[in-house]
Amino acid sequence: DFVTAPELSPLFGQALAAQLRQALDATGTDELWEFGAGSGALAAQLLGALGDRVRRYRIVEVSGGLRARQSTRLQPWADRVEWVDALPDRFSGVLVGNEVLDAMPVQLLAYDGQQWFERGVALRDGWLAHEDRPTALRPPAERSVFLPGAVTEIHAQAEAFVRTLAERLQRGAAFFIDYGFPEHEYYHPQRHGGTLMCHRAHQADTDALADPGCKDITAHVNFSAVALAAQDAGLQVLGYTSQGRFLINCGLPQLMAAADVRAQAA
Repeated sequence: DFVTAPELSPLFGQALAAQLRQALDATGTDELWEFGAGSGALAAQLLGALGDRVRRYRIVEVSGGLRARQSTRLQPWADRVEWVDALPDRFSGVLVGNEVLDAMPVQLLAYDGQQWFERGVALRDGWLAHEDRPTALRPPAERSVFLPGAVTEIHAQAEAFVRTLAERLQRGAAFFIDYGFPEHEYYHPQRHGGTLMCHRAHQADTDALADPGCKDITAHVNFSAVALAAQDAGLQVLGYTSQGRFLINCGLPQLMAAADVRAQAA
């Protein structure tokens, strides 16, 4: 329902591979793990760029349809690619999640100027409708000012996912590429409508209750909360930067210089 960066250009994966090679060397591991591999475009780029440095490429994929597409696309590396339904209790390797955290369910909170409500879904006369109920849940930004009518999100599932990684990762590193903000920007008063968005056939809208099951629902990531959850669970946060700076630092300009005009435009 929307195009991700690896599908726009193979240079994305080739630049990312430079960072992943460094992480594999630093951790002394030879396995890559990818969560939610989509069409398999990024996996193909990474396997092609890293070659024999990757002994095993494991994909955690919950969609049977996408798994079939990935299997077809990754046939040249069939001897190294493996699909798993869940994380093992203990594992080592370098992890990649491209637009994974923003696909995890969020809880919607609404503020009426006096108290907070959790926004849920009710069935009224055969139609889905929003329904708010009082809650003890709060956004994590204690110093933020929320105006009456504000709606925002909290990310309990994404934070729990990071804690699970911390519990089970014996040696390695994890890289998450996503849309989002640090906390002070995420809960800024001007972002009073929250970040929840829907995508269907490359069209965006904000009505999550229209055509349920037929479109992607996404919310931006609170990177501060993800980082704190990781640190509290025993991981070390290595860095945080914009995707543009990350790709430039990983050698994207040099890759572009060697590419043709069509590839540079993409």
